[in-house]
Amino acid sequence: MELSRRTFHALAGTAALGFALTGSGSPTSANPARTAPTGPPPPVPSADGRPHEIGFDHHSLIVDGRRLVLWSGEMHPFRLPSPSLWRDVLEKMRAHGYNAVSVYVAWNHHSPAPGRYDFTGVRDLDLFLRTAAETGLYVILRPGPYINAEVDAGGFPGWLTATEGRARTSDPTYLRYVDEWLTAVNAIAAKRLFTRGTGTVLLYQIENEYDAHVDEPSGRAYMSYLYEKVRADGIDVPLFHNDKGRDGAWTPGSFGTGGEKGRWLYGFDGYPEPDRVPPDWGAFGTGGKKGGATASPRTPGFVPEFGGGWFDPWGGSWFDGKGYAEARRTRDAAYERRFYLTNLANGITLHNVYMTYGGTSWGWLPAPAVYTSYDYGAAFDEARNATPKLAPMHQIGQLLRSVPDLAKLRRAKAVRATDARMKVYHLTNPDTGAHFYVLRNDTGEALSSTLPDAGIDEPVTVPARDAKLIAAGLKLGKRTLVHSTVQPMVSLTAGRQDIAVFAGRRGEMAQVVLECADEPTPMRLDAEPAWAYNLGKLFITAPLGAGGLSRVRVEGDGVDTPMLVLFADDATALRLWPRETPSGPLLVYGPALLRSAELRGSAVHLTGDTIGQTGLEVWGPRGITHVTWNGRPVATRISASGSLLALRPLPGVVRPALPALEGWRRRAGNPESEPDFDDSDWTTADKETTFSSTPVPDGQPVLFADDYGFHYGDVWYRGEWSGDDDIASVSLAYSTGTQGLLMAWLDGEPLGTHRMPVPDRDRARQGTWTAKADFDLPEKLREKFREEREKEQEQGREQDGKRERHVLSVLVRRMQHDMDGEARDTHKAARGLTAVTFEGGSPEVTWRIQGAAMPDPVRGPMNNGGLHGEREGWHLPEYDDGDWKDAELPRSERRQGVAWYRTDFRLDVDPGVDASVGLVLDDDPGRAYRVQIFLNGWNMGQYINDVGPQHTFVLPNGILRTRGANTLALAVLSDGTTPSGPGDVRLTLLGAAAGGVPVEPV
Repeated sequence: MELSRRTFHALAGTAALGFALTGSGSPTSANPARTAPTGPPPPVPSADGRPHEIGFDHHSLIVDGRRLVLWSGEMHPFRLPSPSLWRDVLEKMRAHGYNAVSVYVAWNHHSPAPGRYDFTGVRDLDLFLRTAAETGLYVILRPGPYINAEVDAGGFPGWLTATEGRARTSDPTYLRYVDEWLTAVNAIAAKRLFTRGTGTVLLYQIENEYDAHVDEPSGRAYMSYLYEKVRADGIDVPLFHNDKGRDGAWTPGSFGTGGEKGRWLYGFDGYPEPDRVPPDWGAFGTGGKKGGATASPRTPGFVPEFGGGWFDPWGGSWFDGKGYAEARRTRDAAYERRFYLTNLANGITLHNVYMTYGGTSWGWLPAPAVYTSYDYGAAFDEARNATPKLAPMHQIGQLLRSVPDLAKLRRAKAVRATDARMKVYHLTNPDTGAHFYVLRNDTGEALSSTLPDAGIDEPVTVPARDAKLIAAGLKLGKRTLVHSTVQPMVSLTAGRQDIAVFAGRRGEMAQVVLECADEPTPMRLDAEPAWAYNLGKLFITAPLGAGGLSRVRVEGDGVDTPMLVLFADDATALRLWPRETPSGPLLVYGPALLRSAELRGSAVHLTGDTIGQTGLEVWGPRGITHVTWNGRPVATRISASGSLLALRPLPGVVRPALPALEGWRRRAGNPESEPDFDDSDWTTADKETTFSSTPVPDGQPVLFADDYGFHYGDVWYRGEWSGDDDIASVSLAYSTGTQGLLMAWLDGEPLGTHRMPVPDRDRARQGTWTAKADFDLPEKLREKFREEREKEQEQGREQDGKRERHVLSVLVRRMQHDMDGEARDTHKAARGLTAVTFEGGSPEVTWRIQGAAMPDPVRGPMNNGGLHGEREGWHLPEYDDGDWKDAELPRSERRQGVAWYRTDFRLDVDPGVDASVGLVLDDDPGRAYRVQIFLNGWNMGQYINDVGPQHTFVLPNGILRTRGANTLALAVLSDGTTPSGPGDVRLTLLGAAAGGVPVEPV
């Protein structure tokens, strides 16, 4: 249904008025013709209380008149349900070169019912935005209303699946709900805008990958509504949309913006396969509507999502059952260099890596396409550990911060390598004259080649399926880089000297050539480097990684500021930490992570993490004489390189011991299957109509769980009838997400279990699975029915009140809603039973249904399902299980149904240690059962023993009490066809560091 113009603006309510008041003359208006010279980037963002201007031109964003290259990483606070750890991940991102964080806001995470919105506790969006500002990161905010994100219903709340109105269109009913959501989320976002100086929200996305109604009036009206609504709510930063697959959808001018111009960015996403040649989605591409950035020639190249990994489905078909370790191996650091540097060469200066920290799709959050872990093969793993994939992000991010020339590049004259197999991109900055060359090797062997067209006669080596960026004519402090064969990483001035860092692969022979009018006096501060001077050029060479960091000091060449040239391989570069302070820049070398640096008087106070024992070296402003590390003084001396060098190593971490999980208690958990179970307070399932996209079968009541308010987790049905039918079999049609299952009992006797198939590659993204489970009655039941019928016939009892009562009990593990990626209302597809038929009779069945109880006020609407134990609180730490029976693991029993296991354990991790702990479940893969894992009441995921691939579940600190008591509860569903566990259940240490952040219990 398309809105009339009158209805559209009436629905927008105050949106139209608010939009008119802000107008196009707000401080963020961007004139496409405006330009800005190449110069220092904007300072590190903060909530500084001052207004800021955000604009852009074809090259880049322009913040307060300065060019900004956005180097962003995606993380989702809803996938890390411990607000203290948000700071941990954000500080790690900031240290590793990111200057922005991109975040989805999931509607379903915040809204348990229409009109109810919760932004407290683990849903405290304002806390996250404040933390990002305190960390020094810009925020790209993406509140939907649709987000995809591999979450249930693409982020739509469960209750929306049972409402009237076509989603993702201009349907008035849908827009009323959207208006509620945006009003709630924008009230928080508006308080944290960078334009106002009250936060660091820099950009704001409306919708996501919306390609279904691009050329239709309802689609254009929908996008116009979102635009005007967001503006009316006071969001005055530039807006954008993420174009799925680079189709040129929603470029500037493609829909109405209320007359406002110059404040809309075109963005697109890309997830190229590792074996693909990196595409040119910009300056070096074919151009046009499907050419990526060229679809919008007046706005900067922008990829709101670029592949930092990939998701994995149940069964692990994407990565041959090897899980996210294989995702990280196939999309490794070399992958990132090839694809990200190609983007940079193509003029893409707004770059967001999806994901940078993936986290956990805990509870019933995951979409059908994924299991609990959302590690994604990202640069930071699910346990918050840095991985080697960070090397290119770290190096490129630090380069973009310290070398402003990269914010304004133009395609330059073609340059060829002597080896034609090496791809060369040549770019130049028109303001500074600096040249940059991105060299890419798409072959399976290392290539070495000179670039005679660029005057580079020293061979440059690019490993197999890798890439590198080199520079020429680049100002580094007061000297000029003639060229290098390795990538520049950092350029800064600390104290009385310029410092330039160059980084590359271990074992590579690096050459840096500096322009020196007079013969210099180099000083080799480590054994590895060598140099030569000839005709006004100083040639410095060093093997990378041979001795950690290699240093050469250059002076005496007529320049009054000495230069320190540092050489690092990838591993060494990951221990180099540039940091901006009000007194000037710092460079810190040694620890595994630098979290903060503060100068007070003559002392520099550093905080961060160590894993192994490590040295510490600090280059900083003049007058620095003392260093503290995590609050403790560090004895130092002045080194030959002008640094403060620690006299003793910083200690590494003492890895904590973890207890064995013992003292298990057990209790059966499916009393609903018994015929005398009291279901009188259950909901009667007797509706005749539905808003579901699944039609109601003829002659059947609506049995869909969502229509009765049960949107997440397991759902029970009990059908009751009386009669003398000679029922031979029961057919149960049902609909679920991936890996749904159904269990049935008749008069307390198990009929059997039906499971949806494990998806192969072709069906990995299938969002809704339907099947019909046919169960023949056991002979024991058929004989019982015959006896009842014969008895009734003999006694002549014809009144219904005297006939035998029968109960059909059905448990459906419904799994999650479809994500509706094509905007066809597929998130409304039925979940649960859809139809029940009988062979041999047609009894009149009265149905009752029961799912999850009221949403958990702390853990949110997606924590609990409808198992009896969940409704009774068996998963909660305060539950008294003193009357449960003792049990030993591993366990092996053959029964259809649910059983619960509980145990308590204590941890005593040193408060100065950040220990990441996981839970491992292992068993014979032939055993068919699944486990819901509850830690201190939090549903931390689902394990399917005979499907996998996940066996390790991260237990985030804050939910996990690392100094105190914990309760672990396991809800086990077994189908009775095989012996079921649990088998081996144990804690494992996934990572540990001395340092970390203070963690508050959730």
